[in-house]
Amino acid sequence: MFSERLTGEASLHRELEALSVSQRLVRSVSQKLRKKNLRGEGEEEDDSRGVSLKCLTLYGMGGGCKVGAETSEEFGDPSGRRRSCSASEEGKGYKPVCGNEETGFDCFSYGVREKFWKKNIRKDLELEDSIQNSRLHMFLPDDVLELCLVRLPLTSLMNARLVCKKWRYLTTTPRFLQMRREGTYLKPWLFLLGSVKDGYCSGDIYALDVSQDQWHRLDSDILKGRFMFSVASIQDDIYVVGGCSSLAHFGRVDRSSFRTHKGVWVFSPVTKSWRKTASMRNARSMPVLGISEVHSDCTVVHSHQHRQERRFPRSRVGGISDVYEDPHRLSLRRQYRKAFDEYEPSLLPNRKSHRFIRQKNDHSNTKHCKRFVLIAVGGLGSWDEPLDSGEIYDPATNKWTEIQRLPMDFGVVCSGVICNGIFYVYSETDKLMGYDIQRGFWMAIQTSPFPPRVHEYYPKLVSCNGQLFMLSVSWCEGEGQIGQRNKAVRKLWELDLMYLTWTEVSVHPDAPMDWNAAFVADKNLIFGVEMFKIFGQVLDFLTVCDVSNTGTNWSHLARNHMTHELDASSCMTKSLAVLHL
Repeated sequence: MFSERLTGEASLHRELEALSVSQRLVRSVSQKLRKKNLRGEGEEEDDSRGVSLKCLTLYGMGGGCKVGAETSEEFGDPSGRRRSCSASEEGKGYKPVCGNEETGFDCFSYGVREKFWKKNIRKDLELEDSIQNSRLHMFLPDDVLELCLVRLPLTSLMNARLVCKKWRYLTTTPRFLQMRREGTYLKPWLFLLGSVKDGYCSGDIYALDVSQDQWHRLDSDILKGRFMFSVASIQDDIYVVGGCSSLAHFGRVDRSSFRTHKGVWVFSPVTKSWRKTASMRNARSMPVLGISEVHSDCTVVHSHQHRQERRFPRSRVGGISDVYEDPHRLSLRRQYRKAFDEYEPSLLPNRKSHRFIRQKNDHSNTKHCKRFVLIAVGGLGSWDEPLDSGEIYDPATNKWTEIQRLPMDFGVVCSGVICNGIFYVYSETDKLMGYDIQRGFWMAIQTSPFPPRVHEYYPKLVSCNGQLFMLSVSWCEGEGQIGQRNKAVRKLWELDLMYLTWTEVSVHPDAPMDWNAAFVADKNLIFGVEMFKIFGQVLDFLTVCDVSNTGTNWSHLARNHMTHELDASSCMTKSLAVLHL
């Protein structure tokens, strides 16, 4: 009986112990769940702001401390959720040093909370802006967007292309470029090519926005190492024709060992792109170029010349022996010398080398489309000899066609320009000739008298609004000092195309320090750039003249904005072009 009583008490004691253990377990689990819920509520409040800013809990073990903080993207946690110190960390030996686990304090230093908050707000604002821009792109029609972008200045248009791929695509389509080309909001831009730095042809292109009076520099790998080329502008493209490059020292301006090119490159400033066109038939450096507008339904067709009309280039310097030239050319000259002498009188000036024919075109969209041809005359050949031949390039067919040669007694061509469909060229021997582009032959132009000039300075021909002008340097005589050469001045002369007489129009304000000054005309404006080295420095002067005014005065556009980093060789290798962009 007693044993049964003892057995019952022992079992009851065991049940009470199991019950107490289960109650402690339940109490512990409930406390952990309550703590977890409290922490979850705090995380939800802080996550609504995008970053957890709740005060940090500090744990220490063995004199150390641990800070558990969550800084979202700052520390690489993309989920943006806080890693809390759960009960599992208690098993690792971490003990609270600031009282209970619920007790906490703000571990951020002064201003850190505001820093995190402002940074997150800034990201939210940027996200909203991007969403608004995407909505704008989504709901704004492409036609309206093109009308907005086509009216931007060139610099703003370049920045607009960096916004997104869609804007870049819209601003580079042929339709957009045609709309911009036909607009009335284009501004003149001047492009200076052929710069030399530290003895090397850098290939840099300097562009001046005339309306904003602001210079820009463009890099060009195509022009690196090339010098003595000529440039011409057709609509919004720049044609780079011919040139030389050194064989022994690539990139340097070296005339001792060089190669003359016949290639032609086209640069588009609107798209900042280069493309290669058909090469010339003859290699040329510094050819005289001209641009002429032709009918959209005309095509250049080659007319066969008499075989005996071909002549070999003459040497620029008299008295040079033929032995020092190409032996193959020397043998050919000896072989055909009799033929040249026999048929030389039969070379009539009206013999054509090309002709324009009008073709029927059923496409109505090409009736009002402008077409231009490029003509290149003279220059220096592969053996540095002056050339009297010429070529004409038709962009529609991408072909060069040879034209009639200049007369042998005309001399070396030093300048030329197209005016009213006639390509006027001026020689070093003070002779003027005109090439009729439509008919295809040369004609001599006798003017009396020719403007006086200093022979060290070659005259420059320019054309404005159907008027032919020439800039030449001459001596200015002082009052009462006839025959005394006081100073040299650069004068602007106009040729009366009906009576063939020259009239002085204006005097350039600067002294003619640059013998190779470059001048280019655009509508009623004449732009000129002079570069020269004086007192160890290279200086540049950019001037403009408005021929529509009665006074025809010159004004300065810019001074010494680019030559501080150029060499004196740039004075000889520079080329100037003007575009409306």
